Amino acid sequence: MYHLELRQFPHVQRVFNLGREELETRFLRPWVSGALIEHDDRRWAPERTRLIVLEGPEVDPAELGLGRGWGAITKAARDVTDEAIAQARRGAESRPAIEALKDVLQARAAAPIGFADAIALAAAAHPDWRASEQLSLAEEAVWELLHQDRVVLLSAGEPVAAAGWQPVLLRWSTWASGPGDPRLALRASEARDVVAGGE
Repeated sequence: MYHLELRQFPHVQRVFNLGREELETRFLRPWVSGALIEHDDRRWAPERTRLIVLEGPEVDPAELGLGRGWGAITKAARDVTDEAIAQARRGAESRPAIEALKDVLQARAAAPIGFADAIALAAAAHPDWRASEQLSLAEEAVWELLHQDRVVLLSAGEPVAAAGWQPVLLRWSTWASGPGDPRLALRASEARDVVAGGE
């Protein structure tokens, strides 16, 4: 779990038990873009605020009384502020790459394509990136396309409901399947897919 401190004299705000996605969405992405962070009816300006991110065990709400939680967690957690901010900054810089790959994937998915094809397209667009970065780019692009109803996830030719997307995308075997693997595929959405997904 992640724990965060925002300090802008004379104010201090601490947030406990954050997942990675919530940490990035609510705090780190606004921080690296220079936008105000809004939390607990207060606005925190990055240029005037000190931010600390700790990674450690989950804090029991009972431990938070009388301000003891932060002192306890600093003994059991490690400071990951620099790496968390660097990762959020890399994510912000990769935004144009994600948007470009989404457009290419949607166009190619007029006929069903496999997940290995998505990685190949990411690699072709950014051959100088590390393999892990190419995979991350493909995964983020596919995830966003699914949530934007721009592509449909197919398993054995049948659409997969939204509740089933995450388990599929998190499996290594999904991404390691060969090109043209018929078991899992992505197809560009049609009007009937969007209607069906919204029911």
